[in-house]
Amino acid sequence: MLNEREIESCYLGQFIPVHYHHNMLMDQNRMHGFKSAINYAVKPGAKVLELGGGTGVLSWFAAAKADKVYCVEFNPDMVKEARKMLTMNPNGHKVEVVHADAFEYLPPEPVDVVICEMIHVGMLREKQVEVMESFKRRYLARFGGPLPVFLPEAVIMAVQPLQQEYDFEGFYAPIVQFQETTVIYPGTIELAQPTVYSVLDFSQPTDTLIAWEGKFPIEKAGTLNAMRFVTKNILAVVEEESSTIDWLNHYMTLPLAQPIAARPGDVLQVSFQYRAGGSIPSLQAAIRADLVVETVAQPALRTAEFA
Repeated sequence: MLNEREIESCYLGQFIPVHYHHNMLMDQNRMHGFKSAINYAVKPGAKVLELGGGTGVLSWFAAAKADKVYCVEFNPDMVKEARKMLTMNPNGHKVEVVHADAFEYLPPEPVDVVICEMIHVGMLREKQVEVMESFKRRYLARFGGPLPVFLPEAVIMAVQPLQQEYDFEGFYAPIVQFQETTVIYPGTIELAQPTVYSVLDFSQPTDTLIAWEGKFPIEKAGTLNAMRFVTKNILAVVEEESSTIDWLNHYMTLPLAQPIAARPGDVLQVSFQYRAGGSIPSLQAAIRADLVVETVAQPALRTAEFA
């Protein structure tokens, strides 16, 4: 019988199906970015902990240099999968796959690097922020400082107003969409530039509440009917080169329930708040978008809200 946390985990992304992890293995941008960042962050002889290990691939990247890697996974199916795959790869013996809850597990010794790739656009669904905050408190209580290096080191999140096409062979369906960042979609029109709404530095205490209010000068005429959420993960900061190793999540586009006409010169005011690790509908329910300045002088205020 599943307890309350396990039930929530099934719905909010902790028990990600095995085939989804296989898709992540085939994502070259993700794999290359993490391999590069781990190769930089993990020094020879290091001790490494991965929280939410999945197939174990990131722990395996770390094992190329590390003396010991603790790979924590809560899903019993993935524990079996990771153990099987690691036996097929050199250095796999350096990785200890631990069947445990990342909210509760601490390694038996201090570690140099902590990998936590529980990442969803907007820090939604998966419990990365909450898991890392819990880990930091428990780690300091047991081992004292300093804290290990975290990978990712930080995340930058932005939002952008769009006109989005929702015609699917004549069937109108305003749905949540995830889009490749390197593809041009003819049905997507950017009405204004994206604006950063949150920066999380995982080396510092991080609040799970994300709240923002800001304005966008509208640059293109169109029908405002969606908001795009952008998430850039700073996997590692390469100080000696003054650069970073990044991974950009797919764009997430959320439809507005009541589209409104927008013109160049209008000013769009947007506000929302949600909990990191919360559901996508929780963000949808919180968003409010208002055109507060219009090119044609009139008292009416055009408003769009999520259902």
